[in-house]
Amino acid sequence: MTQQTFLGIEKSCTGRRWLARDYDERATLALAQRYGLSDVIARCLNARGIGLDDAALFLDPKLRDLLPDPSSFKDMDKAATRFVQAIMRGESIAVFGDYDVDGATSSALLLRFVQALGVTLRLYVPDRLTEGYGPNAEAMRLLAKEGVTLVVCVDCGTTAYDALAAARGAGLEVIVLDHHTSEPSLPPALAVVNPNRLDESGAYGYLAAVGVTYLFVIAANRALRAAGFYGTGRAEPDLLQWLDLVALGTVCDVVKLTGLNRGFVAQGLKIGGQRRNQGIAALAQMAGVKTMDAYAAGFLLGPRINAGGRIGEATSGAKLLSTTDVDQASSLAEHLHALNTERREIEARVLVEAEQMVLTENLPMAFVASEQWHPGVIGIVASRLKDKFRHPALVIALEGDLGKGSGRSIGSVDLGAQIIAARQAGLLINGGGHKMAAGFTVARDKVDALRDFLAERIGKQMLAEPLVPTLTLDGIVAGVALQPAFVRVIEKLGPFGTGNSEPRFALADCKIIRADIVGEKHVSVIFMQGGQRVKGIAFRAMESDLGQALLRRSERIHLAGHLRIDAWQGDERVQMHISDAALAG
Repeated sequence: MTQQTFLGIEKSCTGRRWLARDYDERATLALAQRYGLSDVIARCLNARGIGLDDAALFLDPKLRDLLPDPSSFKDMDKAATRFVQAIMRGESIAVFGDYDVDGATSSALLLRFVQALGVTLRLYVPDRLTEGYGPNAEAMRLLAKEGVTLVVCVDCGTTAYDALAAARGAGLEVIVLDHHTSEPSLPPALAVVNPNRLDESGAYGYLAAVGVTYLFVIAANRALRAAGFYGTGRAEPDLLQWLDLVALGTVCDVVKLTGLNRGFVAQGLKIGGQRRNQGIAALAQMAGVKTMDAYAAGFLLGPRINAGGRIGEATSGAKLLSTTDVDQASSLAEHLHALNTERREIEARVLVEAEQMVLTENLPMAFVASEQWHPGVIGIVASRLKDKFRHPALVIALEGDLGKGSGRSIGSVDLGAQIIAARQAGLLINGGGHKMAAGFTVARDKVDALRDFLAERIGKQMLAEPLVPTLTLDGIVAGVALQPAFVRVIEKLGPFGTGNSEPRFALADCKIIRADIVGEKHVSVIFMQGGQRVKGIAFRAMESDLGQALLRRSERIHLAGHLRIDAWQGDERVQMHISDAALAG
């Protein structure tokens, strides 16, 4: 049975069908009555699967109620025991991290923890262009030659069979702290701590690597305490101070903001707002961040940290987040800000070319490859293609006989599993990931075979779950209700992200009385609804059908978007961040 459209919109300016988010009226009423909630909050909670017994912890997430015993994870105690042993013996330890934000925050978390113990770690982040993702044999042998005896791989390593075999051959012991999709066999490591191991319950499979690393830090700290490491003249560190790193990595890795992740982010953003971390503080100032929320972490700080690994020095992000030197933090933040500007220019050119190529194909996913593309931006371009075409997207940068690839997926397709299947079929040199994202290396002469392999598998999956471009709305509001107090009620549902989407509302029968192009192709409007003047903005919409509809100032138009508080010189007003529009019939 076809779900009834919201406001009768079958095809909006962005080509989407508007649907009302499902909720249960009786359960919603029960939520409102038990907890004294407004109808809006209760309806939004129910629509997001929050039941009567879960609402209190959801609205006020406390880590003490959410944190599991780290020892409940496979290999955790073994990993913590060996790590503490290495610290107490004065062994040389290296942290081997991925170059994205999750990897950088995981690395920085370990670095800051051992700094508090008076210990130093060797930081190694592979170069995206010359080494690719994850551990490699050459890097392992290099660390062994430097005298390292223990390597802790963060946000990587679960499928690094050859590299970790080389590490063992070189006399290295390796601990893996990861969250990527596992295979039945594990690599030859001392310990593999990963909630997505096939022999784990899966209860915490939604954690980012930095969340796994934080649990490891708790376990290691507990083991240090038991070993008598802390005592006269050596204070036990406050582990809560590093939750800002956990929040940043969790948000930027686009994992579900439910359960423990919600607690990590809710508490971590509060600490991030205090600007205790010198690197985060410097980068926030450079990016113009006023309020530390999930949006600032994901869209303002995250891309700048990522820029180092994409087109600059791979260690820049981890160094920024782990430094305690204000001058170094300022210098690194300025450098990453400049790299991000360069990255955006490269990305824009590649995206235009990639979109044109997608339009010439007839595949169940976007699959494009070129020799002209910088491998540092293919992940972002894949994400943009996924958002535009609402299909899984894979982008490959070719150089010589190899191609570096990155993919992003939609909810119904487990891309990490598909990439692992392609590797097992002999179509990839290496590759892995999780449900929503994956990375891989492919031989040039197998690109076409890889495309056909994935097209068949993904095509079957998508036929089983037909996709219709839709926009889901939480309700309709009137202009007279758009007061800061109303928005603050909605904010109680935050932090928002994957698994806890920010409520989106519609305003019907609006009249746009002013429309201007501002900033980087944004469209700013003032519209009337129910006798009220309301501000709105559609980001990067100037050249889209949405932007053109707003600029035409149609007589009657329905608007859909998120509601935010716009504060200026002490005056607070509600502004709509417009995500779609449709002409009123």
